[in-house]
Amino acid sequence: MSGFNIDAFMAHRFGGHAGALGIVYHAKGPGWVELALPYRDALIGDPASGVLASGPIIALMDMATSIAVWVKRDRFAPQATLDLRVDYLRPAVPGRTVIGRGECLRLTRSIAFVRGIAYDETPDDPLAQVAGTFMLMDRAA
Repeated sequence: MSGFNIDAFMAHRFGGHAGALGIVYHAKGPGWVELALPYRDALIGDPASGVLASGPIIALMDMATSIAVWVKRDRFAPQATLDLRVDYLRPAVPGRTVIGRGECLRLTRSIAFVRGIAYDETPDDPLAQVAGTFMLMDRAA
């Protein structure tokens, strides 16, 4: 596919793991993409606290940064997550939707470098930050 159209791509509901988690498109801007993970009881890690488990947040950030790579490359192409470091700064507030913002910082011939944040109210108060790399499977950055 030439000329990646994020609006057309995001118009479809996610299937698979992302669909099961309830991840949806949220927003885009110059150099970034945001996805939303709505709060659901099924995603709670500790019932006593009501806080979302870390797994769905990691999946959200993997997907947001992955889509940011497609946007930067201006095409949908196969890639694989090589590394995604997640630093948790605070727990998500129970009942709030978590927003994952991903950004592709740099492309080389075979690697994409990404970063992102997860937040539940404002980007100025993130609950996690991520940094990672993706292997570009088609070898054409």
